[in-house]
Amino acid sequence: MADDRSEPAAEPTGSLGGFAKGFGLTFATMFRKTFTYQYPFEVRDTAPRYHGRHVLNRHPDGLEKCVGCELCAWACPADAIYVEGGDNTPEARYSPGERYGAIYQINYLRCIFCGLCIEACPTRSLTMSNDYELALDDRQQLIYTKEQLMAPLLPGMEAPPHPMRLGEDEKDYYLVETQAPLQKGAPQSMANEAGRPVTGTATEVGRHHG
Repeated sequence: MADDRSEPAAEPTGSLGGFAKGFGLTFATMFRKTFTYQYPFEVRDTAPRYHGRHVLNRHPDGLEKCVGCELCAWACPADAIYVEGGDNTPEARYSPGERYGAIYQINYLRCIFCGLCIEACPTRSLTMSNDYELALDDRQQLIYTKEQLMAPLLPGMEAPPHPMRLGEDEKDYYLVETQAPLQKGAPQSMANEAGRPVTGTATEVGRHHG
């Protein structure tokens, strides 16, 4: 028996109302005043929490916050971070912990600036700055090394390796409640911007750092 059911009639793909609505939006936009930043001659400030170039921070005495745990590399969805941890020794100490980041690289050809590495960092070593000018002609130069990512030495900081100055235990560096006294022979200019003596946590050099 033949099927008497007929195919439903195709609905029209467009209508006069939809046509007028679309062109009305176009004409309304045509007469709006355009606004263009004259970049790079006019550089505007980014949002305070803008995800820009990464920064590896230091403690107030200059030791590195990175302990080489590689959690940032594991958290990166783009596989843009490469870390090799090294062991601190009494003769060469780079961080308060047992280990430090001996090799640290970020491939900005892969990085999607999602910030998951920042959330994974247990020591607040890795933060993101407001620097977004990363365009280069050479692809190799977009693989940033540890030396390029490290925050600069501020007044009162001492370039590692050197002994711990803020306490005899790594907890003196990472516990917020700890008031860590300076060891004998430590620089006397270690104070934060407000003039108060430093505590167990360091002032992070990440935001607004170019």
